[in-house]
Amino acid sequence: MHPNIEHIPIVICPDHKALSKTVAREIVDYARSRAEQGQLAVLGLCTGSTPIDVYGELIAFHRGGVSFENVVTFNLDEYYPMSRQSTQSYHRYMRENLFDHVDIPDDQIFVPLGDLPPEEIEEHCGWYEERIRAMGGIGIQLLGVGRTGHIGFNEPGSLPDTRTRLIRLDEITRKDAASDFYGEENVPIEAVTMGVGTILDAERIILMATGEHKAPIVRQAVEGEVSPLVAASYLQNHPNATVFIDPAASSELTRVKRPWLNNHAVDWTDQLSRRAVLWLCEQTDKPVLHLQRRDYNAHDLYSLVDTVSSVDELNRKTFDAVRARIYGRQDLFANRRCICFSPHPDDDVISMGGTLFRLSAVGNDITIAYMTSGNIAVFDEDVKRLIDFIGLTFRDLGCPHERFDGIVDSVRSFLAAKQPGQVDIPEVQVIKTNIRRSEAIAAASTVNVPPEKTRFLDLPFYETGQVKKNPVCDDDVGIVLNLLKEIRPEVVFVAGDLSDPHGTHRVCKEVIDQALAVYDGPAPEVWLYRGAWQEWEVDEADVFIPLSYEDLQRKIQAIFRHESQKDTAMFPGAYDEREFWERVQDRNTHTARRLDKLGFPQYYAMEAFVLESGGS
Repeated sequence: MHPNIEHIPIVICPDHKALSKTVAREIVDYARSRAEQGQLAVLGLCTGSTPIDVYGELIAFHRGGVSFENVVTFNLDEYYPMSRQSTQSYHRYMRENLFDHVDIPDDQIFVPLGDLPPEEIEEHCGWYEERIRAMGGIGIQLLGVGRTGHIGFNEPGSLPDTRTRLIRLDEITRKDAASDFYGEENVPIEAVTMGVGTILDAERIILMATGEHKAPIVRQAVEGEVSPLVAASYLQNHPNATVFIDPAASSELTRVKRPWLNNHAVDWTDQLSRRAVLWLCEQTDKPVLHLQRRDYNAHDLYSLVDTVSSVDELNRKTFDAVRARIYGRQDLFANRRCICFSPHPDDDVISMGGTLFRLSAVGNDITIAYMTSGNIAVFDEDVKRLIDFIGLTFRDLGCPHERFDGIVDSVRSFLAAKQPGQVDIPEVQVIKTNIRRSEAIAAASTVNVPPEKTRFLDLPFYETGQVKKNPVCDDDVGIVLNLLKEIRPEVVFVAGDLSDPHGTHRVCKEVIDQALAVYDGPAPEVWLYRGAWQEWEVDEADVFIPLSYEDLQRKIQAIFRHESQKDTAMFPGAYDEREFWERVQDRNTHTARRLDKLGFPQYYAMEAFVLESGGS
């Protein structure tokens, strides 16, 4: 922990798997210790995407001989109203991800009820508190953290002495849950949750956070003031709380992003020096080559200046390093085999449509590999519109099709009775898949990648028909590996959006990494792109591809080809209200403007990349 800045101990784990192993090991050690004393181990459990791997590790421990018979569990919360059998129910989540796979006795499992009549909720909440006290209190409490800073469902305004109760969900929380419920309108407006006071009574608290989208709230919780506006900040007052995060979730911490503000010795690497100089430019509103010694001194960057013989040398070194990353038309590679891996059928043009157009113009052989079908992101109304179109076309061309008419009847009957979140019948899934495929082909053609250069991998992990996906398997990796062997690419483009709220980008990158690890051909350059959820920071990027006004307009036209995602996408992500084309237009032009202000050549827009291999 960094004194005076971080007010809760933080452990930055190498990745989410290492985080999960560390937390699971502590839980197992605690349960064993209590068993040796002949006592119960009382766990407070949370839900969401972050703890799934922790529960997977606990299951692995159990299969290896560890018993959890002495464990009592209390879950933090449950939506209200919510059937225990519902796909979105935390009762079901816990059964599927933990309880059905370990030996915790059923009568030692407690989850708040979301299916009681309103007049019984208050009594139930009191009973829940009494059960926790009867078990001697919670020994280890697991927590996630929402973007509002909520722990459990203790939204902004929750006080430190609150107990288990019914609470109204914040709008941001409901937006974050929208993908699980197939639309924000289907998300319950209330939940039953342990109170902040209940949580703080635990002997040990472990808060877990992964992904860049959690980085701002992690920093606020551990570095900011204790405030009811950020319930997680109350953990600063707990004597035995620790925050476990991955590198992505640590990215906004002062010690990571601005370590020179920590008043500690700084190891000035080239990248960190570059970041500090560019930060200083923004603080002083000066271009790189206009910075003076007094600017560095006024912002406590003495130790950075001490690493060089003069400020001019530092300025020039930074300027040259960034300038070399701007790839004009003459700097682009040509006549190389490339694969652009696109997690969903629109990530390619959203994130690097301008670069695809530029690369195709100089003779590169580009294959776009769409890794998942994206079929769950198509509205049912689009299916109805498509079958109307096909039916009218068959009629007007004089070629009626009885089998198709039968499929239309089945589809219409299913859609008329469909419940929110219900898995589509195979016929509907095929139609939705082909809507996304036809849009992807049209979009790729707009950036001069012909239809025969598009591949649809349909990785098995995705094809569940619902938001929850299967674990990655050998078949997923094998499909990507076969494509690598066929194309023998010299450059591959991979999504680096680790804040993808659906996790698909992260999973797709893991599949590609595993395939590349066993690929026996020459190792290709790996370029990481972003765009759908965020852009690379200027100090992070290894390559900037300048775009003209016309380049950007062509990219936007390619995004428009994805009509099913236009105007209102089913899963736009809760972090940005804008349409995808608006996001990338703003981000690409903003990157160019930032570089312009720093004193670099003026361009209309830019796409940014990080080189995972072969970078500087």
